[in-house]
Amino acid sequence: MSAGDPQPPEPIPGARLLFSLDPAVAHLNHGSFGSVPIGVQRAQQRLRDETEANPMRFFTQGLVDRIVHTRRHLATFLGADPDGTALIGNATTGAAIVLQSLRLRPGDEIVCTDHGYGAVRLAVERECRRTGAVLRVLPVPLRATDDEIVEIVRTGLRPGRTRLLIVDQITSPTARLLPVREITTAARVHEVPVLIDAAHAPGMLPVDIDAIGADFWVGNLHKWAYAPRGTAVLAVTPAWRQRIEPLVVSWEQESGFPLRVEWQATLDYTAWLAAPVGLYTLRTLGVDRVRAHNAALAAYGQRVVGEALGLQPADLPDPGGPAVAMRLVPLPAGLATTLADATALRLRVAEKLATEVAINAWGGRGWLRLSGQVYNRADEYDRLARRLPALLTELA
Repeated sequence: MSAGDPQPPEPIPGARLLFSLDPAVAHLNHGSFGSVPIGVQRAQQRLRDETEANPMRFFTQGLVDRIVHTRRHLATFLGADPDGTALIGNATTGAAIVLQSLRLRPGDEIVCTDHGYGAVRLAVERECRRTGAVLRVLPVPLRATDDEIVEIVRTGLRPGRTRLLIVDQITSPTARLLPVREITTAARVHEVPVLIDAAHAPGMLPVDIDAIGADFWVGNLHKWAYAPRGTAVLAVTPAWRQRIEPLVVSWEQESGFPLRVEWQATLDYTAWLAAPVGLYTLRTLGVDRVRAHNAALAAYGQRVVGEALGLQPADLPDPGGPAVAMRLVPLPAGLATTLADATALRLRVAEKLATEVAINAWGGRGWLRLSGQVYNRADEYDRLARRLPALLTELA
């Protein structure tokens, strides 16, 4: 072990007790669905109790004002204009709203990279089938530098034809931080609108949406900002706000954006209203402290699991920034090379090793993705490192 090898951080005292996770399982995949702290769960339950005590009063007396107040709180945390930010269910919903608001026509094209989230790509493909537009995917090498990524995207745009560029702030299948601000600047030169899929950014990274300058930005708060699931935001620049249409029209349609997107009749709004308690929890633990802890723990996990699989440090992909709390470990050749095989292997690891991880197929290879969170401990990654090689050998 060299002096530069990632080491586990000191645990944050009491942090593990904030969650109701099954202690018999190592939960090393916070990035997929997050985990809601107990205090946030209770806050949401109190809101549910309030709803059921008098549904008429809850929905008709002050709910819109409460949504607006919550939105302002969350938007401020993210560096966004509250009047241009809508609360939504998740980042994929936000992408669908943007896509159907573009009013694409035959011959238009949407450009994304091959690191994009699968459900967003499915939404793009559906919109293309409906409108006659086309999707073009730009291959980006996993180890490309920021400058190389910007150049790949810049040269991949077709002014006058490209109607939207979609790029991830942190990629889901490859856990890579992309230079979204520089990409947005390059796209703006060609007058190409940009949608940033920042599903993993809120809470994990310091975010200043206005400074990024993208036309559209979507991000989940139920992953790394401790909000209840179903809490996300769609931020839109002024030029586009009046063109944004909800997927379902309801009673605030004439109010314009963002209320026309937020108000969905009898939607369960308790997740949104409880979300500030998640930010309170994050701030109580110390935002910078949590971010540093999680990133260091993910880096440690990548190292020990990689070593157990016989990999050298050069074999382990860099996430593109020190603050990323997810890391990749390449799996042996021939394993998990398809979505179905990746899913099967993930379930096998969960069953045999009592460990939840993410496994993705990307670029013809299987990849293990590890997350770090305040409820994790170094020994959970050590235990996975000891037991995973034998399981993979058995499957191979």
